[in-house]
Amino acid sequence: MTSSKTAPQIGFVSLGCPKATVDSEHILTRMRAEGYIITPSYEDADLVVVNTCGFIDSAVAESLEAIGEALQENGKVIVTGCLGAKGDIVMQTHPKVLAVTGPHETDAVMNAVHQHLPRLHDPYVDLVPPQGVRLTPQHFAYLKISEGCNHRCTFCIIPSLRGDLVSRPVGDVMLEAEKLVESGVRELLVISQDTSAYGVDVKYRTGFWGGKPLKTRMTDLAEALGSLGVWVRLHYVYPYPSVDDVIPLMAEGKILPYLDIPFQHANERILKLMKRPASSENVLKRIQQWRSICPDIVLRSTFIVGFPGETEEEFEELLDFIEEAQLDRVGAFKYSPVEGAASNELPDHVDPDEQEDRLARLMYLQEEISAGKLAKKVGQTMTVLVDDVDDDGSVARSAADAPEIDGLVYIDDEQLEVGEFVTVKIIDSDEHDLWAEVVKK
Repeated sequence: MTSSKTAPQIGFVSLGCPKATVDSEHILTRMRAEGYIITPSYEDADLVVVNTCGFIDSAVAESLEAIGEALQENGKVIVTGCLGAKGDIVMQTHPKVLAVTGPHETDAVMNAVHQHLPRLHDPYVDLVPPQGVRLTPQHFAYLKISEGCNHRCTFCIIPSLRGDLVSRPVGDVMLEAEKLVESGVRELLVISQDTSAYGVDVKYRTGFWGGKPLKTRMTDLAEALGSLGVWVRLHYVYPYPSVDDVIPLMAEGKILPYLDIPFQHANERILKLMKRPASSENVLKRIQQWRSICPDIVLRSTFIVGFPGETEEEFEELLDFIEEAQLDRVGAFKYSPVEGAASNELPDHVDPDEQEDRLARLMYLQEEISAGKLAKKVGQTMTVLVDDVDDDGSVARSAADAPEIDGLVYIDDEQLEVGEFVTVKIIDSDEHDLWAEVVKK
C-alpha cells in the first residue's frame, strides 16, 4: 500500500461563502478518493489549490492576495472558484499560476491536478468516508441543493459567475443528507443562491427517495429532511409566496423555526432599482402571518444601505420598516460597486461617509431590537447544540442561531461534548449572545 510519504500532497485554501465551501468539499473528496494527501502546509505541498471568491471588490482583493501568498510560499498554484469566472483577472495579476477554472468545476480542477501532479496508481487509497471530505465540524454540514440563480438583481453578478438556476435531483440531495446524518451530523444547513426556487428549472419534477416519489420543491424537500431527526435550517430564501408553505412545517417542529430571507431594502423605488420585490407593506403583513402560525419563528435578513440614489427619506423608511418588523437577526452592508453589476451605471452614488453613517444608525437600531428580544429569553429553557468546549466552558447555539453569522450561547460547563444537544436555562443576555446553565443533557 502506498504510504503518505510517497503519495502526492496538495495544499488547499478555501475562501468565500458556504456554497464555495461545498465546492471545496467536493474537490477535496475527489482528491482523497484518488489517493492525494491534503496537507495544511505550503512547505509540504507538491502544489496548492486556491478556491476563490469574486463577489465584491474586497473578496477579489482577498482572493488575489491568497493566490499571491500561495505562489510565494509554494510556487505551484491552481486557481478555481468565482474569481476564475471574472475574465483574465487572475492571469493578469498572477501569470505564474498553473491553471484557472470557474466555480463548481470539480472535473476541470482535477484535470489540472492530474496534468501537473499525476496521481499514483494504488486502488487501496481510493477509499473515502461515505459523506466525503468536509471542511465544517463533524456535527453540522452545509447541504447545497442547487447552483446559479435566475434573478438579475442589479447589484449582483452571481448569475454571470455561476450561471442560471440548476437544481440538484431531489433523490441525490436526500441521499447526501442521509449519509451526513449517518456520519454524525446533527444539523443540516440548506443552502443555494435561491432556496425557494428549488425545482423551478425542472418544473418541480418528481424524483424518488427510499422508493417513494418526492417532488423537486422546497416544501417537499424540507419535509423529507425533517424526517431525518436532525436540525434543518433554511438559508437564502427569496421571498416568493411559496415561502408561506414552509411555515407550518416549522410550527410542527419538522424543521427549525428559522428563516433567512434577504429583503435588501424597504423603499419601493430603491427595491425596483435593485430589481427586487417592491412591497414592504406586503412583507410586514406576511411577517405578521408567519408569526401567527409559528410564534417561535426567528427571522434573519440582510439589507444594503447607501444604494445609488438612496435619499435620507428613503433610508429612514428602511429604519421604520426594521423598527416595525422587529427582525431577530439583521446583517447590513454598505453598497459597494462590483465590476459587471448593472447598478454601477445608476446615477447619484451615495458619499462613502454618508454610507458609513447610515450603516451605523441601522445597526444601532437593530442592536436595540436584538437586545430587547434576547432579554426576554432570560429565565427560559431551551435546547442548544454544543459547538466548542474548552477550559473556560462550552459554546453552543440555539435554534435561533446559524453558525458563524448569528449569536452564541455561553455555558459555564466544560464537561459537555461537541455535537451534543443539551437543555439549558438562560441566565443572562446582551445585544447578540446568551449565557446559560445546564438543566439536563
